[in-house]
Amino acid sequence: MEERFITDIANKISDGIIILNAEDKVIYANNYVRKALSVGNNEVTKIKVDLKNRDDENKIRIKFKEKDYDGIGEVLSFDSDSYNYSKIIILNKICNKDKCNYETKNNVWGEVPLEDVIGESEAMKSIKNKIFKIANSTSSVLITGESGTGKEVIARAIHSQSNRRDKPFIAINCAAIPEPLLESELFGYAKGAFSGASNSGRVGKFELANGGIIFLDEIGDMPLALQVKLLRVLQERKFAKVGSNKMINLDIRVIAATNKNIKEMIKEKTFREDLYYRINVIPIELPSLSERKEDIKPLVLNFIDKYCISYGLPKIKIEEKVIEKLKNYPWEGNIRELQNAVEFMMNLVGEDNLITVDILPDYIAEYYSNKKNDTLTNIIEDDFITLEELEKKYINFALSKYGRDTKGKSKAAKKLGIGLATLYRKS
Repeated sequence: MEERFITDIANKISDGIIILNAEDKVIYANNYVRKALSVGNNEVTKIKVDLKNRDDENKIRIKFKEKDYDGIGEVLSFDSDSYNYSKIIILNKICNKDKCNYETKNNVWGEVPLEDVIGESEAMKSIKNKIFKIANSTSSVLITGESGTGKEVIARAIHSQSNRRDKPFIAINCAAIPEPLLESELFGYAKGAFSGASNSGRVGKFELANGGIIFLDEIGDMPLALQVKLLRVLQERKFAKVGSNKMINLDIRVIAATNKNIKEMIKEKTFREDLYYRINVIPIELPSLSERKEDIKPLVLNFIDKYCISYGLPKIKIEEKVIEKLKNYPWEGNIRELQNAVEFMMNLVGEDNLITVDILPDYIAEYYSNKKNDTLTNIIEDDFITLEELEKKYINFALSKYGRDTKGKSKAAKKLGIGLATLYRKS
């Protein structure tokens, strides 16, 4: 069943996908499964799945070429009279028989337990406390923050903490899917809905997430036309597939996320105000990493532990001097950039198993080298200058640190305690 919609969508999903026909025979497996089982292009139908002898509802026995495997995941059943398939298996993990080290249920959908959310800064304590309070609500959540601040981690923590933890958590990046495909990706389509459509139709993300949580990442990139349909779905709690009049009832919680300024987009008529208020019932704003410096050390130590496990390395230590430099570096890429830097250093650790200052990434070393020449003393070239001149120099000093693009200017103005208009006027 190598149909275009499966290869285009299922192969981009980070989990394993296996599709069974009415006789519970495998008719499709995505790249994740093929790679895990070393399945050739024409060998998919040789995969055997045992759904009858299950001592654990989250464990699926898989057999390929006389070798036994365990899959950890969920089985979704469908009406075989309406589709050419009867079941879709979504696998979070595949490993050799009885070798899976997993937590049942809570880890099937890749959840992040609240206690695993790293951060003891006041900002993160407040966010974790809010998650604890709102976890079991059905109200929509909008998570905002710069790119790389961990918005999906927070969404998964809400799911893990909620009474929907045993139900699906389905994530979709609204910016990663071409606009013509986004509607059918979200809501699915009926068989023969349009030219080139699969004869069996397809299941959309909302239907897959029914009973659980759907995470709409980068919702600020959703086309206006689709915003209208999403608003109607959120209001009515039901939807129809593309090309169908049959309504599907929804029991679902929506968590959305964006790094864009939605209020500005509303003014520019690129985002619907009514949809904004519908998804922003419970707002969660994530601080940038530079605003929670006390969390940098525990984040770094966590990344080191993870990479030690991934690379099969002994315990790696890190000099306190390196921690201090990482704390005081302006992380424009936030946690994602920090993790990248830690992974880089892990690859250069010597036989002493110690991360030292000399293996910091070049861009961080260059930042501190340039910073030596950017002290306030060097800003004042003469013995005395006017306050107006000093103010202008200091504003430009801030811009040289945070950047002269729109994002950098906004951050500089915030750090200086002045309005953006004032910064533009005086710089």
